Amino acid sequence: MTNAERTMKALWSAWRQGWQRWPRWVARATLLWAVLYAGFGLACALSGTPLRYHGGDSGAPGLGWAVVAVGALAALAGGAVVLYGPRPALRVLLWAACALAGITAFSLLMDVITLMLGQGVDSRASAANKALAAVGAVLLAATARSGRTPAGTAVRVPSAAPRLVQLAAWAGTLAFVPYAAMKLVWASGGTFAGITGEEMLAVSERNGASGIFLTLESWGLDPTALLAALGVFLLWGLVRPWGQVFPRWTLFLRGRRVPRWLPLAPALLGAATLAPYGVVGVGYLALATAGVATMRRGDFHSSGDALLVGWIGMVAFAVYGMALVIAARSYWLRTRPAGRMTVDAG
Repeated sequence: MTNAERTMKALWSAWRQGWQRWPRWVARATLLWAVLYAGFGLACALSGTPLRYHGGDSGAPGLGWAVVAVGALAALAGGAVVLYGPRPALRVLLWAACALAGITAFSLLMDVITLMLGQGVDSRASAANKALAAVGAVLLAATARSGRTPAGTAVRVPSAAPRLVQLAAWAGTLAFVPYAAMKLVWASGGTFAGITGEEMLAVSERNGASGIFLTLESWGLDPTALLAALGVFLLWGLVRPWGQVFPRWTLFLRGRRVPRWLPLAPALLGAATLAPYGVVGVGYLALATAGVATMRRGDFHSSGDALLVGWIGMVAFAVYGMALVIAARSYWLRTRPAGRMTVDAG
């Protein structure tokens, strides 16, 4: 074993020991987050900083007071857990605050993708609010689940997901094929839905696309198609055994168990964003196709072209998002310690 491998093993062991003690510190961390989050909302409310931004509409600055309310509720519940332990009534409050924080964090994935591509977010305050809410949702859920003692800790043998779950993964994969093909046609200079690759590149430049985005486009690589490929990789990691044990090509980590949170965190973030976004989008497109709603043509030459592209994108997001939900649930169940039963410690 080389020195690098010994160092990696020691760091890995120290991290696991610290993480295994999470029930001892998570309630205090939640309380600290709640105070900071409420303070953030108060500062935004008093300064008139809007926390919602959509298509140039900054929304109501009064949303800061809603953030204060969520933070206060979380602080009340978290403080009570620190003092009295996770009682059943407190778990209800924690899960309620968790749900509110999760709703607030909706579309955080879009901001993350924007930053990954080197672009700036539309509103820093809105992005910060979503990021803080996402952290809070995780802490609140962990606090609500703390105080439960596992009756079994045996590690399960890595296994593949059931056939129906793998069929869902195939559906999520195939749903992205038309989307990726459409994007690559434009990136390679071709024409789709009446718009050429040059026109689409001009639209990206006009909308403030970053240098990284434009460079990849000039190479014939669409960044969103690459992200779709990463999403498919994540999806199959959730349903295949290699998503539970690091494979050989991961060098120093090969053969070690994959921490459950590593694939579940991006999976839950993606599912919470893409599934509702896609389902709502498909519903709107159905109304537009039936003539009940109006479909704006945007940067396209006709509403029909915009509708075609919308169907390709929204179906991909909806099907993939639902597949991600199914795969994440399967992964969660298959990686739980064997024989696990939970009882309230308080």
